[in-house]
Amino acid sequence: MVPCEATRITRRRMLKVGSLGLGALNLPKLLWADDQRRAAGLGAKADACVLVFLNGGPSQPDMWDLKPDAPADIRGEFQPIATSLPGVPFSEHLPRLARHMHHSTVIRSVHHAIGHAHGAAVYTALTGHDRGDTINVTPTGPNDYPAIGSVATLVRPPEGLTIPFVSLPYITTEGIGGPPQAGFFGGLLGRGLDPLCIVKDPNAPDFSVPELSVQSDVGTDRLSRRRTLQGAIDARFVERTTREMVGMDGFRERAFSMLSSAETQRAFQLSQEPDKVRDAYGRNIYGQSLLLTRRLLEAGTRVVSIAWSPDANATWDTHWDHVNRLKNELLPPLDMGVASLLDDLVERGMFERTLVVIMGEFGRAPKITPVPGYPLPGRGHWPFCYSVWMAGGGTRPGFIYGASDKTGAFPVDKPVIPAEIIATIYQALGIPNTFEFRDALGRPNKLVPWGESIMEMFV
Repeated sequence: MVPCEATRITRRRMLKVGSLGLGALNLPKLLWADDQRRAAGLGAKADACVLVFLNGGPSQPDMWDLKPDAPADIRGEFQPIATSLPGVPFSEHLPRLARHMHHSTVIRSVHHAIGHAHGAAVYTALTGHDRGDTINVTPTGPNDYPAIGSVATLVRPPEGLTIPFVSLPYITTEGIGGPPQAGFFGGLLGRGLDPLCIVKDPNAPDFSVPELSVQSDVGTDRLSRRRTLQGAIDARFVERTTREMVGMDGFRERAFSMLSSAETQRAFQLSQEPDKVRDAYGRNIYGQSLLLTRRLLEAGTRVVSIAWSPDANATWDTHWDHVNRLKNELLPPLDMGVASLLDDLVERGMFERTLVVIMGEFGRAPKITPVPGYPLPGRGHWPFCYSVWMAGGGTRPGFIYGASDKTGAFPVDKPVIPAEIIATIYQALGIPNTFEFRDALGRPNKLVPWGESIMEMFV
C-alpha cells in the first residue's frame, strides 16, 4: 500500500499517541466536516457520486458519438450497435453499456481550449477552473480548488462511521514519475478533506486496507487508554487551541470508533463477494475497483473517484496503436465494470440516488493520423468537442444533450463548458455552484460561480 502523497494517511499516523489529536488531523477533519453542514438551498437528487475519470482523454468518436457516415479516417474501424434507446448507437465494444442507454444521458457538446498538458485540462475538467493552455506542469497544492468529493464531505458528510471520500486505484501523475495531478484533493479546503487514497490492486489475492484496521497489538482496552490520554493532552493544550480545533472532541471520538467500525471493515472485504459477481465486474484492477466502489457506497461513502490511469499517458492517451488499445485493453474492462456497477445499483435500489459519471479531461481528435516513430496511428488530444456520460442521481434517462458537427470536431448545438458539468454534478448532490467556503486563512471562495447547472439534465 502506497500512501496518498497528499494525505499520508497511515496506520501509524492514526494510531500513535497524538496522531488523532494535535498532529495528524486527517481522519478527524473528515468527521469534523459534519459541523460545516449548511443549508444548500437545493433538494439533493443524489446521495452519492461515482466519478469514473478516464485520464488521458477517451475517444468519443469510438465510444458514444460515432460518425458512421464520415470518411474512414474519421469514423474509424469500430461498427455502431443499437442501444436500448432507439436511434442512438454506441461502439460495438460497449455492448453492456449500450443496454443501459435508456436510463443514461450523453452530453455530446463539451468543450474547452486546453489541449497541451493533461494536468491543466484535468484540473479544468474536475473543478471547472481554467489555468490556461500551458505545457507547464503545476502539481497539486493548497491553493487548488477542491475536488467534488472534498466539497461533498464538507457540505454533506455521511451519517454513519464511514470514509466519506475515496479515490482508487491510482494517484495519477503527470507523466511517469511526475507529480500528482491537481483536482483530486482538498486544495483550499485543507488536506483533512483529501480522499482516502487506496492504491493497492483490489484484484490482488492479498488485498486489504491496513490503514483502517487496528493492529493485533492494539486491542480495545489499549485503544480506550489512548482515547483517555488524548483527552488529557488536549486539556493541557487548551490554551493553544486553534480555530481548526474548535469542536474536534466529538469528531475525534467518532474517528476512534471508525477504526473498529464493522461497516467500514466489511466494505473492503472483497473476498466476501461470490466469484460470479467478481467475474462480472472483470478480474482486473479497474473492474474490482468498481466492485469495491459499490461496497463503499453501501457502507455510506459519499463520493468515490476512479482514477483510470497510473499516469496521464498510460491508458486513454491513444496517440498511437489507437484501435488495438481501445479494442483489447480499454473498452472491454470499462464496459464490464461500469455496466456491472449499474446492474447492481438498479437491483439494490440505489440507482436513483447515485450519480455515475464517466468523463476525461478532453476527447480525441476527429481524424486518425500517423505518429512519427510509431508503426500504428492514433488520435490526438481534442478539447474542442467531446462527450460526458451520466446516469442515475435524478438525471434524465434516455437523453442526448447537445450535438457535434458531422466530423465530431466542434459543437453545433448546446455547447457546454467544464464548469457547467461540475455545476450539474453539484446540483445533483444538492450543492449550489455558488456555495461559499472558507480556506485555511478564512478567505471566502465560491465553488464555480460561472458554471450554471444544466437543468434539462434532470427529471
